Parts: sequence; structure tokens; C-alpha cells
Amino acid sequence: MNRLITTLFVAVVLLVTNQSPAETPNIVVIMADDLGYGDVSCYGATALETPNIDQLASEGLRFTSGYCSASTCTPTRYSFLTGTYAFRGERTGIAPPNSPAIIQPGTETIASVLRRAGYATGVVGKWHLGLGGPDGPDWNGELEPGPLEIGFDTCFLLPTTNDRVPQVYVHDHRVPNLDPSDPLWVGSKKPAPEHPTGLTHRDTLKMNWSHGHNSTIHNGISRIGFYTGGHAARFRDEDLADKWVEKSNEFIEQHQNEPFFLFFASHDIHVPRMPHERFQGATSLGFRGDAIVEFDWCVGEVMKTLDRLDLADKTLVVLCSDNGPVLDDGYEDGAIEKIGNHRAAGQYTGGKYSVYEGGTRTPFITRWTNRIQPGVSDEIVCTIDLAASLAALCDQSLPANACLDSFDVAGALLGIDGASGREHIVQQNNGNNGTYALRAGQWKLHRYDKQTARNIVVEKQLANTEVPQFQLFNLVDDPSELQNVIDQHSEIADRLKSQLAEIIQSGRSRP
Repeated sequence: MNRLITTLFVAVVLLVTNQSPAETPNIVVIMADDLGYGDVSCYGATALETPNIDQLASEGLRFTSGYCSASTCTPTRYSFLTGTYAFRGERTGIAPPNSPAIIQPGTETIASVLRRAGYATGVVGKWHLGLGGPDGPDWNGELEPGPLEIGFDTCFLLPTTNDRVPQVYVHDHRVPNLDPSDPLWVGSKKPAPEHPTGLTHRDTLKMNWSHGHNSTIHNGISRIGFYTGGHAARFRDEDLADKWVEKSNEFIEQHQNEPFFLFFASHDIHVPRMPHERFQGATSLGFRGDAIVEFDWCVGEVMKTLDRLDLADKTLVVLCSDNGPVLDDGYEDGAIEKIGNHRAAGQYTGGKYSVYEGGTRTPFITRWTNRIQPGVSDEIVCTIDLAASLAALCDQSLPANACLDSFDVAGALLGIDGASGREHIVQQNNGNNGTYALRAGQWKLHRYDKQTARNIVVEKQLANTEVPQFQLFNLVDDPSELQNVIDQHSEIADRLKSQLAEIIQSGRSRP
């Protein structure tokens, strides 16, 4: 019934705007990396300006309760693509450099749904969902399965994440520019005693590490993991954003005369934060702030391309983040020392790695020029919902055994009067290690099966804090989750405990 109502709403909007009911928009999803709720000026930041994101918000709908489903990158990306909570899957924690493909061929994804609807589908940027068969990637051969086996027509990727080796691109099934005489090797152990690392050659680094991140050195920065060879294929950190814009614009231009879906997965503002030289020093916040400005530039360049090709009123743009912020995430880049009064998570507690609101409530904006009425929405929406919502928008049905936790909230995403977002959302930190939170309306229940939580207050270092198994917060009275009221509201806590347990155990939450 909800899907029928949403479909009728969408049809009415299209008819009112003199569009054919059969017309569906191009779709561009721009996902930042580690961007906090308070990191952009349209969400309250004053220490820097993000004019392009601000313009996107002023021309579209800015959500105050927009979420990702996990507070780390791999599980959020898994959930975004599959429409299923990552704690239901295997190997969905932060992927190591040699991880095999986590999403297996045959899995229904947002890309496969849209390709079935006639869309050209592409992903540009950070992948971090593994490549290759059970033995992991064949870096010198065919890198499959990968995005092309789960619904994408093409991809141009950072295969892992840039604090993990190797620093090469992947185009479709191969690493471009590889020299066969200099094969690429990636491993978890030091390849030779004399191999330079962040431990043995720390004095040569242009960005020092603070914890971990002290293995193979590339571009003056040490990483997680080891690799050798592939020198002709390696990239420079400073050039990543330019490459993502180049390849995103190339995809849009190639498919401007047909429906297209682009997933632009930025690496900004993840560590190592090494923005292009033209952005270095752009803010008072150090390289972290400079990387935010660089990301904002990327958003502006994509918007310019849509305008130049007269596609703005034919394209639904969604801007989001894969999780909340973190300051020191392994490198001494000035993020803590230069934070000043900036609140990366806004008023919210926590950040990356935590199930406090700062870990999963992020900037979330939708724009479809002349279709979405500009404004602000407090409806609860999540990146996991894009699969079912876009399927409904494109009149595609979902198999019963697919997208198990994705709700059709297309009406809320489009700002249609009377349309609701989701009533509840489960949040997790990383993988399936028993740390969850359930938001239902104004109430938020935390559950820690291991009795500890990596609780990040972003002004400070990472810390593992002892916590009770359950905590309850009233987000209306206490949005910062500072007062545990479980003793005063035990009946509400018991109801949410049962609801969370049922969602986890049932294997699905989509009706």
C-alpha cells in the first residue's frame, strides 16, 4: 500500500509539472567519505564555506534526519548498494587491501535494478568492497567479480581506501597502465627486510602517522599493508579529486542522451588527507578542512556539467556521506590541533566508529530542479533506502529476497506533501560485532553486546569506553545523547529491545 501511494504521489507531481508520467530522472549519488553533519556551512559550519553544497541545498531538500546505516565505510557502502543491513552479511567490516569481492554476482543491487530499468550505470571513486574471487584480487590480471558483475556497466575505482595499499586505479576489470615487467604485488607481510616502511623510514615521511598506517610508503605517506611494483600505474594522492571529476563528467557526457545512474564515491575527506596543492591552506582547519573545500569543488564541477548539458531538470542528485567525522584517524595532519570552534558532528555526540548520532547522521540533500520544492525536511531517510525508493521511482519491482531492509521513501526524498520517511532505523558500527542502535521516532536505544564501545567525541582521540549493554536516549530533549534515561523509561526500553532483536533475528525489515 505504501508503495502504491508513493507511486501515485510521484505520478501527480510529474503531471503537474507537465512531464510525462513515464519519464524518470537521471540519478547522481554523490557520497562523501567521513563528512560530518556539522562539516558544511548549510548545516551550520562557520569555520569554512561550502558554496556548492549550499547551493545544492538551497535548490533542493535538506534533511535534518538523513542517515547512513553504519559508522564505517565498507558496511555503509554494502548497505547502500544492496539495500540490506551489513550486519546480515559476511565479511562486511572494513575491508583489508586483498579482500575478495564482498557483494557476490547475482546479488540484486541498486545498480542492477536501474540497469534493468534501462539506465546506463557507472561508479567512479572509492570502492572498498573487495575485488576478485575467493583468493582475492589478481592485481595483474582480470579483477572480477567486481562492480560489473553486480549491475554496473563501467567503473573507475580506487579499489580499497587510500590509507590501504595499493595506490592504483581500477578501470572495469584491470589496473590501467601496468607494466608487465614491473608486476604489482600486494600483501599483509613485509616483502623483504630492506623494504621501506613508516616504521623504518619515518624520518622520510611528508605526513607522519599517529597510529597504525606505518607499512609501505608511497608519495611520502605510509599506509596499511604492503605492496611493490606497479610503479607506472601508481597515482599521486593530490590528484585523486581531479581524476574523480574527470571520470564523472566523462560518464555524464557519454550518456547524456539516455537515462543514467552515476555513483560518485569521493575519497574526501578520508585519510590520508592530501588535497591538491591549489586547496592546501584554503581553510584554518588544516588539511581536513582543505579536503572539505576540495569535496565541495567536486560537487560544483558535477553540477556545472549537468547545467552545461541542460540536464539539471532531468537529474535527481543525492548528496550524502558514508559515515560521520573523525579527526585523528591515523595521521598527524593537524585536524585536532587546528579544530578551533568547529564542530564536525554539529550538536551530536560521537563520530566515525560509534552508534551515537554523530556516527550515522550526516548531511543528506536531494535536488531535482523544478521537481523538488526547495526546503528542509525532518523525515527520517537513509542511504539504505535508495535501492527501494529509486526502484519505485523507476517502476521496478524488487524480488522478495532482495534489498531486505530498504524502504520506499521516494515521496519523502522528493518532498511530496504528506509523504513519510521511515519510522525506525537500525545503526551499527562495523561488521557484525554486536554494536547496534535503534532509532524509533524520538527514542534511541543503544545495544552493546561486548560491553565496550569505541566512542568518539571528535575533539579527542579514539577511545574504547566501558558502557552498559543498553542505553536509552530521548532525541527530542537530548539530541546529544548525554542523558541515559533507561531507568526512567524502562517500558519504552523493553519495547525497543524487543523490536531491535526482532529486526536482527528475522533477517529482514522490509515488508
